Amino acid sequence: MATKTKPHMVSTSIDLSEDVRVQMVDLLNAQLADTFDLYSQVKQAHWNIKGMDFMQLHEYFDDLADVILGYVDEVAERVTALGGLAMGTARMAAANSTLPEMDADLTEGKAFVEALVKRVALYGKSTRAAIDTADEAGDMSTADLFTEISREVDKQLWFLEAHIQ
Repeated sequence: MATKTKPHMVSTSIDLSEDVRVQMVDLLNAQLADTFDLYSQVKQAHWNIKGMDFMQLHEYFDDLADVILGYVDEVAERVTALGGLAMGTARMAAANSTLPEMDADLTEGKAFVEALVKRVALYGKSTRAAIDTADEAGDMSTADLFTEISREVDKQLWFLEAHIQ
């Protein structure tokens, strides 16, 4: 589900119609909100993890956050390349994210992993839907970006699930 942005677009020589660019900017900004929210929730886990698996999960969550942060930047830059405005503040992400909020009282490793499995799986699902939307609109570059993200998200979901299987 795309978040509607104010249709402030700047001129660009990209050979996509303005209608397609506006649609992709909305789609990308919706994913940007989820991506930035997912990043912040992984950092929440990184900062607050306790227990016997502390070091392993603390380091893994930090690595996972770094991967997601890279996609925050890639998605935001695609928005601006299309002539849109990236809606990328923490408040914008919080207002537009479709991901459930992380329980602020979590500290135990397994509980964090289970919470992140749910959020990463939801993010992967919305990313695959975004691939289809971009493809149907004829924006292969945006579809390719989402495909790249999807592959990495699926790998990270596998890593998370391996901790609790």
